[in-house]
Amino acid sequence: MRAPRTAAQAWDEEYRRGRYQDEPPVAFVADILAAAHGAGATNGLYVGCGNGRNLLPLVDGGLDLLGLDISAEAVRQLADRRPDRAGRLHHGDLDSLPAGATWPLVIGIQVFQHGDCGQAHRQVRAAQRRVAPGGLIRVRVNAVGTDVWPAHEVVERATDDGFTVRYTAGSKRGLDIHFFSRAELDQLFAGWAPVLPARPHRTERDIPGTGQWTQWEAIWQRPAELIGDQPLTG
Repeated sequence: MRAPRTAAQAWDEEYRRGRYQDEPPVAFVADILAAAHGAGATNGLYVGCGNGRNLLPLVDGGLDLLGLDISAEAVRQLADRRPDRAGRLHHGDLDSLPAGATWPLVIGIQVFQHGDCGQAHRQVRAAQRRVAPGGLIRVRVNAVGTDVWPAHEVVERATDDGFTVRYTAGSKRGLDIHFFSRAELDQLFAGWAPVLPARPHRTERDIPGTGQWTQWEAIWQRPAELIGDQPLTG
């Protein structure tokens, strides 16, 4: 029996097909730049940088970001596209970074939703631990209310309304993807100060897609001192 595809393998395939090469950055990039400039932050970590669709506009906007991605193909394409950033790219996940390393900015756009509820939460917690005291984290994740497409099966529902699907068709075929509720995010970021409170962003799909895709966008600030470790455990 063939082993199921990993998320890294799925994204390697997508980037080889040209995923995101000609797409503009998401509008959330402007909010990220504004918050960073307002906080006086100039360097950070971009989790799931892909082939640069959103990372490069942030870099060109004045941020020095370490790009991290589990897709070796994405990292290769980005290094080829911008050789000046090759030394600021890292192939791997958050656990592959130096232990204890933190940044004043941590960014994750459409990345922390991979896996089931437990896996998604662990990704968020791992990213939180990379935020320096007083630093900012910017998050965009799948939201409940999305018209999930293409073919899939719901494999998990939580009491807070979050749910997980396993796609049976399309680019994420065989992968579990989580959709967050607002209550879920509020719990994950309890104790963090909302700089940009979670807001839904809806996108109508182009044909052959159907319906709309909703995502939460938010920016939080880590307290200079945490009371206990509840916000960073999980």
